[in-house]
Amino acid sequence: MIGVLSLVDMLGMFNNRKDTDIDPATPVDEVPCVVLDTELTGLELKKNSIVSIGAIAMTGTRIDFASTLYMLVKPETALTSKSVVVHGIMPSDLLEVPDIATALQKLSAFVGNRVIVGHFISLDMGFINKYLKLFQNRVLRNPVLDTCRLHDWLRSEEKGFGRHFDNDLPNKDLFTLARRYGIEVSGAHNALSDAFITAQVYQRLVRYLQRHGVQTLRDLLSIGKS
Repeated sequence: MIGVLSLVDMLGMFNNRKDTDIDPATPVDEVPCVVLDTELTGLELKKNSIVSIGAIAMTGTRIDFASTLYMLVKPETALTSKSVVVHGIMPSDLLEVPDIATALQKLSAFVGNRVIVGHFISLDMGFINKYLKLFQNRVLRNPVLDTCRLHDWLRSEEKGFGRHFDNDLPNKDLFTLARRYGIEVSGAHNALSDAFITAQVYQRLVRYLQRHGVQTLRDLLSIGKS
């Protein structure tokens, strides 16, 4: 006879479940992705918070311009002068925007079971999962790919790949890589436009990666998992 699960057991099952069931053998060109970026009040996980979220869907290297998400978010901590310079979001812009709990519900629905892609994405995921844990007692367990890790792997594998960049690349920030790929960037950061720039960088990286035998989601995760 099957016993009744306790509330603790059910919560454990929920929190430990995987948020994606994508077959690791899925070809690179068919992998469903969400390219994600956040703007923050600062970079310290314990002291700062999310002020905007941008995301755009992809399948393989195809960007779905009809499937995007952009939200200003009421931050849990005060804006700083440094952060305002970076993202240009003023306190007056945040008077009638959703709180982080509401924003993360929308983000979770948008992400679904897709692979998450981002540049230095561990920073974004740290903040997202911090608040998901606080408000929903869970975290996103989707596979996560870092475009910086993919770039580093390519540079180590392909001697000719370095010709696309300076011999000494001191910075690997998103705008630096984008410019070296001929991708247009603006001066200020915006979560959705940065997600779009990241999507274009990911497009170019995947085309090079396929030349080096990276053919499946499993292959991508083996070199770019964050």
